[in-house]
Amino acid sequence: MGEKPGPAPLIGVDDIGTPAWARGYESAANAGLLAVARTAPRTALLAARWAWQTSPQLTFATGVLQLLAGMVTAFGLLATADVFTRLLEQGPTPDRVVAALPALAVVVAASAGRGLLDAAVAALTGALVPRVEQRAQDLLHAAVIEVELVAFDDPDFAELVERATTHGPDRVRSVVRDTGNLLASLVSVTAAVATAGLLHPLLAPVVLLAVLPQGWASIRSARLMFDSFVRLNSRRRRLGVTSGLITGRDEAAEVRAFTTQEVLLREHRRISDEITRDGVRLERDQTVVQLVGRTLSGIGTALAYVVLALLIYLGMLDLALAGAAALAMRTAARSVTTTIYQTNRIYEATFFLDLYRSALADAATRRRVPPVAELRGDPEVITLAGASFRYPGQDEDALLDIDVTVYRGEVVALVGENGSGKSTLAKLITGLYLPTAGSVTWDGVDTAAVDAGALHARVAVVMQDPVHWPMTAENNVRIGRLERADPDSVRLDAAARLSGADTVVADLPQGWATVLSRLFQTGRDLSGGQWQRLSVARGLYRDAPVVVADEPTAALDARAEHAVFATLHGRTGGGAQRITVLVTHRLANVRHADRILVLERGRLIEHGRHEELMALRGTYHELFTLQARAYGESAGEPDTVPA
Repeated sequence: MGEKPGPAPLIGVDDIGTPAWARGYESAANAGLLAVARTAPRTALLAARWAWQTSPQLTFATGVLQLLAGMVTAFGLLATADVFTRLLEQGPTPDRVVAALPALAVVVAASAGRGLLDAAVAALTGALVPRVEQRAQDLLHAAVIEVELVAFDDPDFAELVERATTHGPDRVRSVVRDTGNLLASLVSVTAAVATAGLLHPLLAPVVLLAVLPQGWASIRSARLMFDSFVRLNSRRRRLGVTSGLITGRDEAAEVRAFTTQEVLLREHRRISDEITRDGVRLERDQTVVQLVGRTLSGIGTALAYVVLALLIYLGMLDLALAGAAALAMRTAARSVTTTIYQTNRIYEATFFLDLYRSALADAATRRRVPPVAELRGDPEVITLAGASFRYPGQDEDALLDIDVTVYRGEVVALVGENGSGKSTLAKLITGLYLPTAGSVTWDGVDTAAVDAGALHARVAVVMQDPVHWPMTAENNVRIGRLERADPDSVRLDAAARLSGADTVVADLPQGWATVLSRLFQTGRDLSGGQWQRLSVARGLYRDAPVVVADEPTAALDARAEHAVFATLHGRTGGGAQRITVLVTHRLANVRHADRILVLERGRLIEHGRHEELMALRGTYHELFTLQARAYGESAGEPDTVPA
């Protein structure tokens, strides 16, 4: 009988699959010595270029000092050989000691000089590396903040950005430091091998006998790590999801209310057990590889010293130089070991850097194309002609062949069941999304052809789940127009009054100066309804010619909801000067809209005023009647029931 299959995963699917950006790890898992020999230098040169672009002066000074340090090492080794020669030559011991003093002074000076140079290199590296990391982080953030909104609906891109943000700048920092260390070790090994070769030509190649096995072991160990990464990719993603559900503040209440603690913990442990088993196997395999490498390295070291002994025995190397040769071999072996270690670290970092560079490159392709047209001012007419939209990775359009025109001063309501495309259509109207087919124009200018900043500067959004900005209450409202002068807070107070946010602020301990975040000791949090009032105030303060309100009152009480919709409908100031798009499930709030667009599965199936749609006795009539009866039965509001 076959093995009984395990339980289906609670979170996600059993194998999420390897995203495109992670497929490089598959080739890394099969890379050999030649691949490392090609990849590591390329990465080191890339790190050097990043460092140079950040600070040419610091980079140049660091490189020069590294070269000087290697030269000092060579002088020290040669001076050591001279010391041994002087001490072991024939003649009275006091005379030999005196004769060796100049060479000994060179050794001491070289040692002291090397120490000073190492300290200077460390100081310069300490000044350079944080700057490189800052630049890498800034480049990533600058790239991501310019991508189109739809990019964040692509799960592969979202994960790529998350991993690049987590690992990219830090790896850039480490690889620049490792590249400096690699240069230093290469200079040292060159000096040591050259010194050994000067003492006898056979000593230069035998140094490698002790370190090549360690290099093989390091590379093999890295390959095992990359193979594990590819194999465990989907499990680690699911483990992050379960961890977030267990530890997240926003999820805590529902997790406890539905008594899902044990279910989540059991699923988290199941995934964690799989990862742990693989991790134990990885550590075991890496230990075996390292053991083999160290054993072979020990054999190589013994062979190197056998060669040295044979050279002395056969008279091919003077006994006076044997000590210097042994020291040069030891220094060379240590430097080669360091070189291989640094090379392996750079090789390991290569794929994190490729991930970082992939994020930069991917983000660059997701930016809006350079503008070829300009808006003539605030829009008078917004037209959608055959507009369709499909989310990344989906097989079906979220919106299909939408034809609609809205005019300045209109309040347009978008209604329909969940998933009908209301929010997507609102984003198309505002230019936050660009259509995948058809066009959206503002006064005849295609939204895909204009500068995104100029377009979005004319838009205000009021979201169902607004951003909880971790800043003062005042800046939570002013965030969309921080540059606007409002010395007497006239605009701020008006937006607060019209949205009902003034009552929220009145209850805060420091009023407008209260920080709205529990991340800070003196911060305060708000209820869902209070956040929505601030969101409405934010939209009003922005005072944009196009306003989209997407379920803006879902958490408000009836009185507050009535006041907000009165404001958004334009009955309390400014409505005739803007285009207002309302997205809501509460159809009683859209009766006074100038036009109502009814969506079903991404298609526009009905449009008109409330009375016209009720007369059609179609989908809108059905939805409105069902809601009206429900409200009438539960809240005693027969006036909402259509005649």
